[in-house]
Amino acid sequence: MSLAVHGVRVPDSKLAKEITDFVRDTETPLLFRHSTRVYFFGALAGLRRGLGFDPELLYAGAMFHDLGLTPRHSSPTERFEVDGANAARDFLKARGIAPTDIDLVWTAIALHTTPGIPRHMHPLIALVTAGVEMDVLGLTYRDYSYEERDAITTAYPRTPHFKDEIIQAFYDGIKHKPDTTFGNVKADVIADKEPHFHRGNFCNVIRSSPWQG
Repeated sequence: MSLAVHGVRVPDSKLAKEITDFVRDTETPLLFRHSTRVYFFGALAGLRRGLGFDPELLYAGAMFHDLGLTPRHSSPTERFEVDGANAARDFLKARGIAPTDIDLVWTAIALHTTPGIPRHMHPLIALVTAGVEMDVLGLTYRDYSYEERDAITTAYPRTPHFKDEIIQAFYDGIKHKPDTTFGNVKADVIADKEPHFHRGNFCNVIRSSPWQG
């Protein structure tokens, strides 16, 4: 499917095609479409803000950002963001991408659930988070025209119950390692699905440390 919104389209390159095939074969349709929308919303935010970015690298960051939720790429103890970032790093390294570019993609994925930080960093890092915040949270919903939103969601549809389904997808991807949500927005996902969940408390960690004062 070839979609262009104000000149933004999925890069027509060998790398982008390989990313598309890999992620489509690994993620559920729900996550695949979500990740693609994240790319479009992130790229449009970049154009609107006048930020320079490499479309291929932004596409890699957007498409891999939730890969850590999938069974094949979910580690027992790492945060899912780190699992996705590591998967992207391995994928890009195997294709000869420059280490500095890989580091940017890795950081963009690792920080995409850390509010308030990515927007002050490299455009690639800022724009992956911008795309996520638009598609999941709708934080910048009115910054996009109806025509932009409609074109993207027609090509890559949101399901009628996307809000609940994406929360369930988050939960399914992290429920086996709830401790990794400490200090992170994903703790809210566990608490939503498990009423008796007791999230970690930063102040308790400080008070129970072996220091004497």
